[in-house]
Amino acid sequence: MQLTPVMEKFILHWGEMGSRWGVNRSIAQIHALLFLAGRPMTAEDIAETLSIARSNVSTSLKELQSWDLISMTHVMGDRRDHFEAKANMWDVLLTIVEGRKRREIDPTLTVLRQCKLEADDDAGTPQDVKQRMTDMLSFMEGLSAWYDQMIKLPRPTLAKLLKLGARVAAFVKS
Repeated sequence: MQLTPVMEKFILHWGEMGSRWGVNRSIAQIHALLFLAGRPMTAEDIAETLSIARSNVSTSLKELQSWDLISMTHVMGDRRDHFEAKANMWDVLLTIVEGRKRREIDPTLTVLRQCKLEADDDAGTPQDVKQRMTDMLSFMEGLSAWYDQMIKLPRPTLAKLLKLGARVAAFVKS
């Protein structure tokens, strides 16, 4: 695949953003390439296009598959594995949010619940510390519950909420 200067700019920027999000730069660049390609690509094609080692591409593809951001597919007449990215931005966004919730929020909720239970039974833990733990747990449970409700909304409704932005506050003011 031949990259234009604007495609290179996009891919490089996506890689930079990936490192800020805690994702390896190569992983983010491969995701950007597959997203822009709009067609399945082999690992060899990806490595050649991005000038990345084939072993790095293989590792990155496995990571992207674990996040469910890309899928493996086959092309008639070609025995090699091909990979393609989700093309719908809502699919990409919701997949990333669900993955982050599963990897970050859910384990945090588990630990916060354990800490609160242990603190309740611990006379040595100051009351104000117990309260901060309770407040944090309540906040995180509320955030998780809000996510669980939002994820069930039809995408057109989510899109309308996104467009409303801060104007949605007018509907909820008391």
